[in-house]
Amino acid sequence: MQGARFISSTSNPRVRDALRLRRRSHRDKADLLLVEGFREVRRAADNGYWPRTLFFCTDFFLGENEPELIEACGRAGTELVECARPVFAKLSYRDRPDGILALSPQLHRQLGDLRMPGAPLLIVAEAIEKPGNLGTILRSADGAGADAVIVCDRCTDLSNPNVVRASVGTLFCLPVAEASSNDTLAWLRKHDIRILAATPHAKTVYYDAPLAAGVAIVVGTEQYGLSDLWLKNADLRVRIPMRGQSDSLNVGTATTLLLYEALRQRKLS
Repeated sequence: MQGARFISSTSNPRVRDALRLRRRSHRDKADLLLVEGFREVRRAADNGYWPRTLFFCTDFFLGENEPELIEACGRAGTELVECARPVFAKLSYRDRPDGILALSPQLHRQLGDLRMPGAPLLIVAEAIEKPGNLGTILRSADGAGADAVIVCDRCTDLSNPNVVRASVGTLFCLPVAEASSNDTLAWLRKHDIRILAATPHAKTVYYDAPLAAGVAIVVGTEQYGLSDLWLKNADLRVRIPMRGQSDSLNVGTATTLLLYEALRQRKLS
């Protein structure tokens, strides 16, 4: 690829530096995150998040659109680094790499950066522990057209490569802010946004709850549930009916159900 440097050795310092970004301490120090995959990098670029560095290997390409993406990144000022097959195999954290891996600036958005429309649909995710679950929440929020996701009291780093992977790049498609639960609660009250808490102990079934008006759907982990702060301050509590022996769903699955019920009601209203 024109303008790209070529790396043939797995011991190249650029490779070692990129591998260090798998650790949160190094990501935070460099203020970078790893974005692997054509779809993920494409979505980041389409939303104005151009990589700082793009590693690629033509041996792993799965389609014909990769060169166009690489050239677009180059025009945007991205450093292009072509890799020999063993080099990219070492860089990749996927079982089936597709030859595209980017080093991109971390996202830093706070509550004050959010701009809400009328009747907003928000997800508040409290203390989500697993990167895959947080990524699924982001993907579902994008799919249902949510206006923002607020990550409270985070246990999982938003820049974790597995969050990016599980979100399929939708981390870059919608506003995602980070804040404490206390600050988020105050922000929601200031903007007169109703709070709906999802808990197995609620009496109201989720599809009987009014979700067409502005609402923040608050979800927590299936192991511990929501904190007392959210349960006590919720304007409404809802549950998802469980007919088997399990008493709760995976938080990503539960969030998806709630989001699409809100979408259904808004289409009918």
